Amino acid sequence: MASPQGSRAPLEFGGPLGAAALMLLLPATMFHLLLVAHSGPARLLGPPPYLPGPEVLWSPQTLLLWLAWLGLQAALYLLPARKVAEGQELKDKSRLRYPINGFQALVLTALLVGLAVSAGLPLGALPEMLLPLAFAATLTAFIFSLLLYLKALVAPASALAPGGNSGNPIYDFFLGRELNPRIWSFDFKYFCELRPGLIGWVLINLALLMQEAELRGSPSLAMWLVNGFQLLYVGDALWYEEAVLTTMDITHDGFGFMLAFGDLAWVPFTYSLQAQFLLHHPQPLGLPMASVICLINAVGYYIFRGANSQKNTFRKNPSDPRVAGLETIPTATGRQLLVSGWWGMVRHPNYLGDLIMALAWSLPCGVSHLLPYFYVLYFTALLVHREARDEQQCLRKYGLAWREYCRRVPYRILPYVY
Repeated sequence: MASPQGSRAPLEFGGPLGAAALMLLLPATMFHLLLVAHSGPARLLGPPPYLPGPEVLWSPQTLLLWLAWLGLQAALYLLPARKVAEGQELKDKSRLRYPINGFQALVLTALLVGLAVSAGLPLGALPEMLLPLAFAATLTAFIFSLLLYLKALVAPASALAPGGNSGNPIYDFFLGRELNPRIWSFDFKYFCELRPGLIGWVLINLALLMQEAELRGSPSLAMWLVNGFQLLYVGDALWYEEAVLTTMDITHDGFGFMLAFGDLAWVPFTYSLQAQFLLHHPQPLGLPMASVICLINAVGYYIFRGANSQKNTFRKNPSDPRVAGLETIPTATGRQLLVSGWWGMVRHPNYLGDLIMALAWSLPCGVSHLLPYFYVLYFTALLVHREARDEQQCLRKYGLAWREYCRRVPYRILPYVY
């Protein structure tokens, strides 16, 4: 049974004051990035070229378009899945079931968009709608989070998340009170985690590529690289969708404003920043440099996919021949900690691969502006903070076994550095 965590552990993210600040700072940062990416100077640290008024941000037609997008992805979520997977064991010893059809949703979305474009849909006009779309997504995240908070007030104690049950309404609204809010079999957190935001991200990238082709005759090599790299990343996430069921987002964090805004607004509108920058600030890129950037992305993806696949294979079946020979440390919970292979190199090799790929996404934008590297800076801070949260959680869960693992594998993300 969940109980308020305030008496047992310090609150995260600076407590209620930090949560309130983040609820203002994150949307403000997103709109700042959208504005400066379209401006001539494109200065990350400078003021935006102008402050948009309500007539720029609010559009009933754009809101309807956004809601239609959410409805489409919800309909695809409800289609028969190629597989149904069970999540981690909950406090009441039950396991929730999840449809594994994210990649199917990506393919069907691509087919529907292709048909719509061939029928005359002006997809290249989408970049001009990013500000009102981002506003609609932010408004949706706030309203959705409020409904989730109210739903959690009548949820049984066993359904509450370990962290979002502090008793402070601001903090719990931000972090999320209920761990797995559902209506019948529709899991809101699982749906938002990988569907509308991630698929929307690649759709925005495609629209930016098409608008560049309309403006300049053909997309630039830099734009092709950014689209290709990020499509690979999203496709990988959806192909290996089942792996998300063991992540901290699903197993530990409640579903509140932090994840709702991150999934629905932050991901599609800030992760597409490199493509937005390239549309308004074209960068020359020759084949030799493009080949080097492709190699960097390939190295990052190799580490990222290798580490995640090794972890997921081991969790499913430690006797699998691919992982049976790896060295492990037994824990009091009965689980084993990998201490060789990728997970013997650093404690979070998947984060290392993630950061290398993030750098590769920014390099096609050149080095004359800091703005395209915002994602690298933000993602580094995010993963370092996430790694620290994960360390504390693993220490509470595995105790002495985790201390032994940290002694055997001293580096957290970057070998011999951090």
